[in-house]
Amino acid sequence: MSHNKFSNKLDENLTLINNRLNVPANFDILTRNIVIGGRKAGFFFVDGFVQEDMIEKLMQFFYSLKPEDLSDIDTFLVKGMPYTEAESCDDVEKAVTAFLSGVTLMLIDGFESAVLIDCRTYPARNVSEPWKDRVLRGSRDGFVETMVHNAALLRRRIRDEKFCMEIYSVGERSRSDVAVCYISDLVDKSLLDDIKKRISKVKVESLTMNVESLAECLLPHRWISPFPKFKYSERPDTAAAAILDGNIVVLVDNSPAVMIIPTSIFDLVEEADDYNFAPVIGTYLRLSRFVFTFVTMLLTPVWLLLINNPSWIPEWLSFITVSDDITVPIVWQLLILEMSVDGLKMAAVNTPTLLSTPLSIVAGIVVGEYAVSSGWFNTESLLYMAVVTVGTYSQASFEMGYAMKFVRVLTLILTAIFNVPGFVAGCVIGLAAVAFNKTISGKSYLAPLIPFDGEKLKRAVFRVRLPHGNK
Repeated sequence: MSHNKFSNKLDENLTLINNRLNVPANFDILTRNIVIGGRKAGFFFVDGFVQEDMIEKLMQFFYSLKPEDLSDIDTFLVKGMPYTEAESCDDVEKAVTAFLSGVTLMLIDGFESAVLIDCRTYPARNVSEPWKDRVLRGSRDGFVETMVHNAALLRRRIRDEKFCMEIYSVGERSRSDVAVCYISDLVDKSLLDDIKKRISKVKVESLTMNVESLAECLLPHRWISPFPKFKYSERPDTAAAAILDGNIVVLVDNSPAVMIIPTSIFDLVEEADDYNFAPVIGTYLRLSRFVFTFVTMLLTPVWLLLINNPSWIPEWLSFITVSDDITVPIVWQLLILEMSVDGLKMAAVNTPTLLSTPLSIVAGIVVGEYAVSSGWFNTESLLYMAVVTVGTYSQASFEMGYAMKFVRVLTLILTAIFNVPGFVAGCVIGLAAVAFNKTISGKSYLAPLIPFDGEKLKRAVFRVRLPHGNK
């Protein structure tokens, strides 16, 4: 008997599957042997992946079958299978993979094919608003860790016959489901073919960190640049809007976040709230976000440059100077505060909910107050670092926030060492990192600014009216 194909003898097939799945060593793999229509049959289930009431109904139906209903596999699927999601499979590898995904495996004596019955259920949390992508007004549902549910959330919003969701299996051991979602007559065909080719060629043991692992596999040699090549979202309305704009959305099973491809810097600044209000309000929110982005990158380096060159400070800006004695160099204060903010982030994530408020009081009041009084920090350093921290969270992308942080820290260090030339060098390096960056499609990271497209740039910077037929 070939180990890749089933035989027509039930005992041999049962032995083959038992050995492949190592059934005795797995408590959650359940087996059941019955007789239906005068033929012996064996079932394999994964406990927790099957709908028990559905299995009971199937068993009741199978016990009523007659021998003529099992003359061959096709007749059985037509007359003896009341469940719609069932198919035959003669390939052992495919059957095992489907079973490990939760599909019920059925073997019948005399058939050279197994029957795969998809009556799966998943351990899943309820659909709720994502804590990261909250909006003031708009849909309150969000993606969850189950791909089937996420696909349904997209189907609910895009009722187009040209909407496609192609599924792939990635990971030699994890065999994670990856779905590529697009609208066939809107998507860039060359980009779509490239993405599908990259996914099919991924050679990795498992997608340990889900979407991030897949992103690193799609761009294996682009790890130096901190600027993100993908936009992540946990909102179905954001993903659906991206698909309707001709973009590609990639779903990974076990991940509540999806990847939006391609992504430029203007896409990262855009948020769902821009479209939940009138165009004038949405434009204000978007422009404010652009301003906060630039302020976040340049505020502390510019302040350090002026402190190092006090003669440049005009009289009306004299309040920005340091009023108290400087015991620790300003640049070291700012760098320590940069690290401290990341420490507070990690502490907030790992702190139990009941202790989050006391932690905030300790970190914000006690530590801040005594850090100033002890001479470690000046009040001006704390103020400008607080403004920078708030500005970092004015846009949704964590990756973009850290990219701005790296540019800001580099500019700070160069300014402290080389003064004006260092500041200029830091700004040039930051601009070059953005200008020479490319999206996954190979286009400019600054598109539609470079290359210039006036109409697309207007839609990227301003919240314009949605296209419709009424003038």
